[in-house]
Amino acid sequence: MEISAAGRLEVRITAADVGKRVSVRRLTEHAVTQEKFTDTVGVLTSWDDGVLLITRKNGESVRIPESSLVAGKVVPAAPARRRGPAATYEELASVSTRAWRPVESERLGEWELRAAGGFTRRGNSVLPLGDPGLPLDAALDAVRRWYRERGLPAYIQTATGAAGTQESLCAELERRGWVREVTAELWVGALAPVADRAEGADVVLSREADEAWLARYRRKGVSEVALRVLGGGPSVWFATVPGAGGGAPAAIGRCVVDGRWAGFAAVEVDPDLRRRGLATEVMAALARRALDEGASAAWLQVETGDEAAAARALYAGLGFAAHHAYHHYREPDISGAGE
Repeated sequence: MEISAAGRLEVRITAADVGKRVSVRRLTEHAVTQEKFTDTVGVLTSWDDGVLLITRKNGESVRIPESSLVAGKVVPAAPARRRGPAATYEELASVSTRAWRPVESERLGEWELRAAGGFTRRGNSVLPLGDPGLPLDAALDAVRRWYRERGLPAYIQTATGAAGTQESLCAELERRGWVREVTAELWVGALAPVADRAEGADVVLSREADEAWLARYRRKGVSEVALRVLGGGPSVWFATVPGAGGGAPAAIGRCVVDGRWAGFAAVEVDPDLRRRGLATEVMAALARRALDEGASAAWLQVETGDEAAAARALYAGLGFAAHHAYHHYREPDISGAGE
């Protein structure tokens, strides 16, 4: 908090600081014997009619009455990273998009409209990496028309929590009634430590997702469109740990090598065989192949709910750490698509 020379807390932000990362303290309780304060750090996304809207790193929006402020200051755009490879949001957004290519895409200014027959939100959402070249309401109208022509609901994928992310756009979408359906995080880490964690001797690598691999994949009934998405990317590898007796694989995984980056996805293990190190074996085998192709850094996407706790613990143990959060906003009053 900002403290004056006289030792008093001061509010040193104004409406002119909208778009900047700020730290504020507000009074939430006031009694005769006790005062209670709450601190909030995030991007100041609006300051209208006496109310501040601050978007936190996880995408949560906090409304704060101006009258409750007791201190506030502008803080650096993003905290210094202490773990994992250095990377910008724009670099990671581009790399992750190349690893999960849609079947069809079109530019709207610097926004990319993506469609893949409804297979996953990532493949059927707008990636807004800059200026759409239109006022926001006109751009959103164009987005809705584009997806309506393809029989799909309109989604926009936004990010929060790093320099260059889209806290302000999140706030504008919410103001217009767009609904945030999914939040996940993109994690990054060094590649070599993953390769060193296990031998991966029983892992079979292939350029294609064969019937055995698909038998373990959690999305059943994969269509031709889905196969195109799964197989798309600069250098795609599929990993399989064969199951006993020729049944469904014990574990699978997917990796896309793109320059210095290796992106992991679809790491799945037979529920009856979990906690035996199979996921680590799969990732280690894929990591060694990615190292052979010149990669040195890794990324992956992980959900934020309690059901993903085991996966998050695994990735943290392999040296990964969160870089930013991302969210999928659905247009108002339209049913959702796939994950």
